Amino acid sequence: MSEYVLELQGITKIFPGVKALNKVRFQLRKGEIHALMGENGAGKSTFIKVITGVHKAEEGEMFLDGQKVDFRGPRDAQNAGIAAVYQHPTSYPHLTVAENIFMGHEEVKAGFIQWKQMNEKAAALLKELNADFKPTAEMGALSVAQQQMVEIAKALSTNAKIVILDEPTAALTKNESEELYRIVEKLRDSGVSIIFISHRFEDMYRLATRVTVFRDSQYIGTYDVDKITNADLIKAMVGREIKDMFPKPEVKIGSEVLKVEGLSRMGYFKDVSFTVHQGEILGLTGLVGAGRTEVVESICGVTQPDSGRVFLEGRQVQVHHPADAMKEGLILLPEDRQKEGLILSWGLGRNVTLPVISKYAKNSFTDEKKEREVSKQLLEEVDTKAISVFDLASSLSGGNQQKVVVAKALAQEMKVVIMDEPTKGVDVGAKAEIYQIMGDLALKGYAIILISSEMPEILGMSDRIVVMCNGKVSGELKRGEATQEAILELAMEKSAPVQEGVANNV
Repeated sequence: MSEYVLELQGITKIFPGVKALNKVRFQLRKGEIHALMGENGAGKSTFIKVITGVHKAEEGEMFLDGQKVDFRGPRDAQNAGIAAVYQHPTSYPHLTVAENIFMGHEEVKAGFIQWKQMNEKAAALLKELNADFKPTAEMGALSVAQQQMVEIAKALSTNAKIVILDEPTAALTKNESEELYRIVEKLRDSGVSIIFISHRFEDMYRLATRVTVFRDSQYIGTYDVDKITNADLIKAMVGREIKDMFPKPEVKIGSEVLKVEGLSRMGYFKDVSFTVHQGEILGLTGLVGAGRTEVVESICGVTQPDSGRVFLEGRQVQVHHPADAMKEGLILLPEDRQKEGLILSWGLGRNVTLPVISKYAKNSFTDEKKEREVSKQLLEEVDTKAISVFDLASSLSGGNQQKVVVAKALAQEMKVVIMDEPTKGVDVGAKAEIYQIMGDLALKGYAIILISSEMPEILGMSDRIVVMCNGKVSGELKRGEATQEAILELAMEKSAPVQEGVANNV
């Protein structure tokens, strides 16, 4: 028997004009959790699709338990015991959990689907995963974490011996991530081998024994997790040393720009007050469900507060719509950049200038040349990696999409920039670049509100930190006095929820 349950050697995959994988290799042991890391565009997704039979490599060999295999399609990979759980669940929302689990390999007898047996088997799989929902539940009614559980159950229903998890924690809360860790460890203990793809170092340290790094479509190395430092791992991933992960510039804090006074919205937050100054980065943090996003949405007119006041440069403002906020100089860069920050089917240039398109109107026609020049300049200012302003937003990595959202903010004359989870789902190199952009904005005098669940990010970039718990401000910390322990203590205060029965997604 081979030492490895899965081994790939010299895998090369070429698309028209692009070498997506260049002689990469990988080895997976039985019962091992092996992390696969690299920047967006490093070749990880293509690699998964080669393993699962979606793509056929031009060069290289793949072995299962020492035997060479050549998959003609995904069904061959499934029959060989390989299953993938993707970041965005590939489910059918209007079908039941059981129907999703057995999609493509239904229990059939005499030409009839055996619904009772399928529901019973699905229930057994869900029980194994400690799921708190029934196999007859509609898939679309489940949370992202529950949908991922169904995807894992689907993998187990095919008797998979190798499970690939692609960014499974990207959209999960801390508690949901812990539950996923428990499930993954249980699979490992039962002999299943797992490839865990993630941008989060926390995932790797928590689960993996080894980590393999890809960069620019090439294999860089495989390392024991307990023997490689953060700095060395980052260097392997991005090809350079990032000396300062959080390049927070020293900025002289100016006058007050934004003042929020007693803002309340029934069931979401109550009596929230804080200020932000010129050149200041204010961290707004707390556990998921504390009300952070809801507060800034009310400030920017996405929703309406029940009471409270908002002042901009000492003047009370009435914001009933996001367009009102932008006219006043307030802009919110949303957490879900793909759904709320960009039109993915549009080019980068048109995305950037969309909020101010009227500026380029000339005799009822758009001055497209001027529009292109401005958008190109702004995209270059935030170092967006793209071929041209005509590239579709959907074609960019998460980090570059976030840069386009920032460029869109710079197209307008803003005073306050609110960034909600700006580095969610982006790789380590792009994170450092986004922090640099944030610091540059502060140097230019913008007042910035940074909403983040990542402690290192909040501690590394904030001048002041406002902590929320159960819809209320539970405390404020200055940069020098803030620690992870102090923030967590404030974030987990045992105070009453804003409204009886309101669930806090912690």
